[in-house]
Amino acid sequence: MSSTRPDRDPSRTNVAILGMGTVGAGVARLLIDHGDRTARHAGKTIWLSKAVVRDLNKPRGIDLPEGILTDSIDEVLEDPEIDVVIQLMGGLSPAREVMLRAMEAGKDIVTANKALLAEHGGELFTRARQLGRSIAFEAAVAGGVPIIANVSQCLSANQILSLEGILNGTSNFIVSQMDEKGAGYDETVKVAQDLGYAEADPAMDVDGTDAAQKLAILSHLAFGATVDWRDIPRSGIDGLDPADLRYASQLGYRIKLLAIARLVDGELELSVGPTLVRKGTPMAEVRDAYNAIRVVGDAVGPVFYHGLGAGQMPTASAVVADVIDMAVGRTPITFQTLEYFSEDRPARAVQRDVAKLRGRYYLRLHVANHPGTLAAITGVLAEHKISIASVMQHEEHEDAASAHKGTTNGDFVPLVIMTHEASEGAAAAATEAIAALESVDGTAVRMPVRG
Repeated sequence: MSSTRPDRDPSRTNVAILGMGTVGAGVARLLIDHGDRTARHAGKTIWLSKAVVRDLNKPRGIDLPEGILTDSIDEVLEDPEIDVVIQLMGGLSPAREVMLRAMEAGKDIVTANKALLAEHGGELFTRARQLGRSIAFEAAVAGGVPIIANVSQCLSANQILSLEGILNGTSNFIVSQMDEKGAGYDETVKVAQDLGYAEADPAMDVDGTDAAQKLAILSHLAFGATVDWRDIPRSGIDGLDPADLRYASQLGYRIKLLAIARLVDGELELSVGPTLVRKGTPMAEVRDAYNAIRVVGDAVGPVFYHGLGAGQMPTASAVVADVIDMAVGRTPITFQTLEYFSEDRPARAVQRDVAKLRGRYYLRLHVANHPGTLAAITGVLAEHKISIASVMQHEEHEDAASAHKGTTNGDFVPLVIMTHEASEGAAAAATEAIAALESVDGTAVRMPVRG
């Protein structure tokens, strides 16, 4: 691409980037350095016309042609020759307002802002349809893994029955490092920050919020469900104890922050949380900052997608693929026909009562090493109609201080119970009752088990 913009050409799609952070710089690099590649796939030149930034003097790690950078959004919105706006601004505001203005100015949108779609998707997509505009958002979920296109287009002959996945690479990196190196949570978060996997404030990644927002988007595409991500039961890895990683491993499992959506009797079971996944299964072997999604369709059966879920170039790859689809004309066709977020279309699936969710559970307790303790615990489980699959009890050792939150009373020992299938309501009530027993000291840890 030369530094001088040619005259308007119908065989060219002109684009502008709003937000030149890490991903924006990656998108610009692909468009500038590999214009021949994008032109080959799009059948026309994709031309970077403008890149809007807040600070014109900030280093960006890429040499842009003269005249590309601007600090004025109006230069983009008022330019009738710009066809597509690549909206890479983070947060909800002013990103929402800018997207609405861009569509009203006749621009189609490509975005990677999953929080914005999870919060305002209905409004934005309805307005886009009213204006005859399109929104593409492959990069909003799982970075370079093409899950949006696969769920909404490639698997459209199927009724999706379930999807489950590791949707947050930061959390997966932290858990993998804790598991493989035996490191503590705080020091592993620091490593993730040093490597650029975690933000200075990693709260949304580690508390399950990021995964819940992505699951809400996927659930809408896969099941036609209207889901507020805040209503998805979720827990994060910020309270994960290394002792649980060790016990899970001894039982033949690894712990992953898993996002799950299952269609059961016409209702949708949704959850995000640390989950025991059996070793040797594809999901259990997903390491470091990788994402993975397992989708089950009624016709195709199980399909597994795996790849980098974050990072500059994987995310930029998904963004540019969306731009190419816009240029070719695929996105306008699918956007108008598929049931993307819409305020005027009724939901096809509603969220199931959390208490009705069913599964197996891992319980880790710190219990009095006295006769009758196990009988009291199993009695509570029996009262709630929960049967036991296995029990593992260790003598007091170096794990105890971690498992018992710092107490080293030799009269208490770790106890791990694996249950058979039970309802979430029963499991929650039983866990609360067990934690209240005099023979149980500290907080009871409970996690679901898959596989």
